[in-house]
Amino acid sequence: MRRGRLGVDQALDRLRDMPYENLGYTRIDHHRPLRQGMPEVIFGRGKTPEQVEQVVRRMLRHRHNILITKGSPEIFERVRRAAPKAEFHPLSGAIAIRRERKIRGKGTVLVVTAGTTDIPVAEEAMVTAEVMGNRVESLYDVGVAGLHRLLGESQALKCARVIIVAAGMEGALPSVVGGLVAAPVIAVPTSVGYGASFRGLAALLGMMNSCAPNVAAVNIDNGFGAGYLASVINRL
Repeated sequence: MRRGRLGVDQALDRLRDMPYENLGYTRIDHHRPLRQGMPEVIFGRGKTPEQVEQVVRRMLRHRHNILITKGSPEIFERVRRAAPKAEFHPLSGAIAIRRERKIRGKGTVLVVTAGTTDIPVAEEAMVTAEVMGNRVESLYDVGVAGLHRLLGESQALKCARVIIVAAGMEGALPSVVGGLVAAPVIAVPTSVGYGASFRGLAALLGMMNSCAPNVAAVNIDNGFGAGYLASVINRL
């Protein structure tokens, strides 16, 4: 307002919904970018398409990027009514509304998968990191069943500032990657595997017991959590 970009009424309208806006079924945390540097993210699963659309419309009043995780084609169709340029990533269900493409991270976030079936979780991590202003690269299907595939990508591993590794089955790949690099490695267990993998629990326990000291694990299939944490690290 002091710079003349907003009138008094416009400024009051902006402040009215601070620090959060109560829609009854949800409270949108508009102050989160001020506190944490990144906006609130909408978790789509369990919400109706109409609820997600309304939240998006309220968030569009601000200038930041908007991310919806665990979305569906039905949610995407409703979101496009409010934001025609929204992008849907069907493997992960992520929906991105990119309103700025400024790079805020200091280096590259590298997303690695053990197998092809881990790609949906990796895609969620990639979209999250990209929406939050990072350069992101990927290495797919370089698991321990054929370790030469990973060793052939040693240059990409060494150049990354943060590495996200998504793996199911026994979840061994993050430990291998951690032993090859100096960067922090964020391990994402995926619910990929046969019965004794217990839908990702075996991989999670393996990652938590990693002997590589630069490895930390997020929850099963939590590509969003990995992408967000990688963004925080990459800004430090």
